[in-house]
Amino acid sequence: MTAPSTFGLSSEARNLHWLLTNLVEEVPGIQSVAVVSSDGLLLLSSDPARNDQARRPQAATAKGPRGSSADLATIVSGIGSLTIGAARLMDSGPVKHTMVAMDEGSLFVMSISDGSLLGVHGSADCDMSVVAYHMALFVGRAGHVLTPELRSELRRSLESENESAGSTR
Repeated sequence: MTAPSTFGLSSEARNLHWLLTNLVEEVPGIQSVAVVSSDGLLLLSSDPARNDQARRPQAATAKGPRGSSADLATIVSGIGSLTIGAARLMDSGPVKHTMVAMDEGSLFVMSISDGSLLGVHGSADCDMSVVAYHMALFVGRAGHVLTPELRSELRRSLESENESAGSTR
């Protein structure tokens, strides 16, 4: 995992980066993680340096959704919207989590707060119950601090990382 720069961020933003890094490093089988805002924007990523790589043709063969947390964020946002719509149609209350099991991996989506989502792409051999447990811990720790101000700060931080990565090419 490429650690994002936390220089100049608030203590809450640094704590969220630390929680995300800890999630990826502590849980075997996690390949990529994305925190997505209620409007579908990527806020926090396990591999922000790979977002720029995903736009290059050779990255299409990388593990995961084109090797990019930006692509994972798009998938998470879409699945989140679909399941929220299904829950409304079924009059079943808010969606807590969604899991998609595939032959070569798994996708987990969990609600954080006010529409924000945590998405995890896991390998085929990951222990789904362990991933879900650690995601719930992350959500419990991150949910109360993910304020509109912090979401704006994380979004600006991610945009400036992408801009600086583009200027170094």
